[in-house]
Amino acid sequence: MKNQTKLKSTEFLRNGDKVNSEFFEIYLKRLLDARDACGLTEMIGEIEALMITVEPGNALEYIAELALMTPYHYLVTLESPRHWTHILRIDMDSPDILLREVKNPEYYDIFRSLNDLHPVGSKRPHSRYLGEILRVTDRESVLALQCEREFRFFSPAALSALDLPSNVSISKPSPYTQNVLGYMERAIGEPRVYHPLGKCSILPKIQKAYENAKLQQQSLNIADLILPVDHLATRVYCQNREAALLEYLALSSYYYWGSYDIVDQNSSTNVCKSVRPVPESLSPAKVFTANNLPYCVNHLDRLPSPTENFVRNYGARLHHIALSVKDGEREGKENIEFLVDAIAGQGKGFLLEVVGSREEGLKQVFSNASQFSALIIEYVQRYGDFQGFFTRENVALLTAAAGAEVS
Repeated sequence: MKNQTKLKSTEFLRNGDKVNSEFFEIYLKRLLDARDACGLTEMIGEIEALMITVEPGNALEYIAELALMTPYHYLVTLESPRHWTHILRIDMDSPDILLREVKNPEYYDIFRSLNDLHPVGSKRPHSRYLGEILRVTDRESVLALQCEREFRFFSPAALSALDLPSNVSISKPSPYTQNVLGYMERAIGEPRVYHPLGKCSILPKIQKAYENAKLQQQSLNIADLILPVDHLATRVYCQNREAALLEYLALSSYYYWGSYDIVDQNSSTNVCKSVRPVPESLSPAKVFTANNLPYCVNHLDRLPSPTENFVRNYGARLHHIALSVKDGEREGKENIEFLVDAIAGQGKGFLLEVVGSREEGLKQVFSNASQFSALIIEYVQRYGDFQGFFTRENVALLTAAAGAEVS
């Protein structure tokens, strides 16, 4: 399908100081120009949903945790042969969460096999982030073009066996990130549905846990402070950094925003954003973090290795979901500090104190990893017109704190 695209993926200003390889710079431009020229950039839109799987019996507690710590609401549960899929939603302008709960602890699929390869990941064999679903205007054409480019997708029969929506085309797990990426055709303004995942109902126990958490959120006076998802951060191996970026750019309509070298933590932070002029709340940025040097030579220099330690323990996977915090103050505190104090008072831990300042442009903090999904929640409060995702000092502190938890 040939057409003249209006979107130009290579016209954005580059940020950061990370020096990429010549291979990356050559293929980045070629890849984005080819994606624009064939119409994929125009046909692929924003992130529709995030897919997460948890252990049997953990969905109720995780939904209550998310209801307290995020703006998500429990919508409905779809029951299929091997899973319950709980739909969480903020609104139709922000990505849903499809929270899959395995029914049988002995159930085995390709996603469990990815956990089984790693010492910490294998302790919770079903708990992992699966990937994103993107909105497309013509799923058949997008799928045909991507298959021509040698990307591989689950067959309809395989999707049915995995209890994944039949109206979504889903890639095989990436060799670089171990995440999948799906395409769902939906016109703007149409309802967002996932089918046919079986019986649809509101489960009373989950509804009650959700309502209690939202009442708690209201009583703490924090409900209006927590805004939608700002970015999604994946950890990958050092040698896979550039390939992971190119792969995601080939499969999405994002562009390469830039990379920063975090020398103190022997890592780099690499960001991709939507080519469309939309806020991150509509289509969150994608962040990839990788070591600068691989663990196999680290015994020579004894550098910090928090990112590669995480990947060796859990596998390449999503590390955290970042949420924006409304700018301002409440009861004499910056909103992010008021929010963290309130949530910490309910027994939810954080890896470090809030870092950053108004002068630097933003403040950030990491929660402890959830015992249900292994995912960290990050809160980000920006000041004025600050457009970035971190400062060098902030990200070094955050990376070190996250690394200490898995070392």
